[in-house]
Amino acid sequence: MTRIDAVIFDIGNVLIEWQPENFYDRTIGEARRKAFFAATDMHTHHLQIDIGASLPGLIQSLLPRYPEWQEELRMWNDNWNDLAAPAIDHSVRLLYALKRSGVPVFTLTNFGHDNFPISQQAFPFLKEFDREYVSGRLKLVKPDPAIYAHVEQDCGIAPERLLFADDRPENIAAAADRGWQVHQFEHPQGWADRLVAEGLLSKEDAA
Repeated sequence: MTRIDAVIFDIGNVLIEWQPENFYDRTIGEARRKAFFAATDMHTHHLQIDIGASLPGLIQSLLPRYPEWQEELRMWNDNWNDLAAPAIDHSVRLLYALKRSGVPVFTLTNFGHDNFPISQQAFPFLKEFDREYVSGRLKLVKPDPAIYAHVEQDCGIAPERLLFADDRPENIAAAADRGWQVHQFEHPQGWADRLVAEGLLSKEDAA
């Protein structure tokens, strides 16, 4: 078994839920939410945030394009910590358990440069990483091989000694292509079992 020298967490749908549809369903109702997403294709627009655009700036630029959806568009910025929520508690416990065990813990996340600090204020565990690789700061996004190369160069750890958890198969595949150890995240218990299997946590610590 190859020794793991650092564990790398994705954030969305690994440590905090990223299902903004749920917020809009609660706030404006499912039917109007479906119409809003169909009219604006917000997930595609949000990719600009991940690669370095300002969240409030993007929303301002979209308001003239979608005048009938101004209130909903503003919610994407004004209610950010309701969209990117709640915490996935078991995953958070795993993060802290690794820290207590002395395992270096990084994040590699597609996240905006100005909304990441907002999430860190709401979820203090997002301040616990030993190294932060945030796409909006780097202007590189997963699964571009360049962002993985940046991580390797910056941390100085051999690829095969990095263990990376992400929910998206294309991001996992790109890391595996570079020789990283990988785990496709589906639920916290599966991630806990992998960390135990790697000898990084005991079963008790991974509970």
